[in-house]
Amino acid sequence: MTRLLPPGKLVIATHNAGKLREIRALLAPFGMECLSAGELGLPEPAETGTTFAENALIKAHASASASGLPALADDSGLCVSALGGAPGVYTADWAEAAPFEGGPGRDWYMAMGKVEGKLAELGPDTPRDCWFACVLALAWPDGRAMVFEGRAPGTLTWPPRGTLGFGYDPVFVPTGDTRTFAELDPAEKHRISHRADAFSKLVSEALTD
Repeated sequence: MTRLLPPGKLVIATHNAGKLREIRALLAPFGMECLSAGELGLPEPAETGTTFAENALIKAHASASASGLPALADDSGLCVSALGGAPGVYTADWAEAAPFEGGPGRDWYMAMGKVEGKLAELGPDTPRDCWFACVLALAWPDGRAMVFEGRAPGTLTWPPRGTLGFGYDPVFVPTGDTRTFAELDPAEKHRISHRADAFSKLVSEALTD
């Protein structure tokens, strides 16, 4: 069987440098030349979906249509059981806008503090289990699309620890470990992350002959 996504150019529908690094590393063995939407100057579409899948598809279709190339989009977030799955699809919104190197950015320490504050309001015995969710959407210029979902279960810790990750990584301890995602070597994180889980499904269905 011929693989659905042959080696060649692939647009990664993101302007997030940390996310781009992870995706490039994961796709490196499959002969994909990854170009980000940011590098190509593509606009960021409004993420108006209410689920990870809806937002991933919005971004993938927008990049595929604008570039004329296949595009891969990721929508991911932290889901906390005691908060009813929040921040979930609104994970980045909890970081709000903040100045970053002279331009727009997000204050992730603020976001981590918000999660911790809400858990504190619920009391010291509140369960701290959570999971990172990732949905990958692969879209082609002709409108075809595929969706792959992954998860990484864990618990929240406080205060934040580690400098190797991004987003909420410094407060997320994956199940079976005592270190946060931000304390793990990137290669080690790649093997167990929510993104890796979704990518294993992408590889199986679209990148394997």
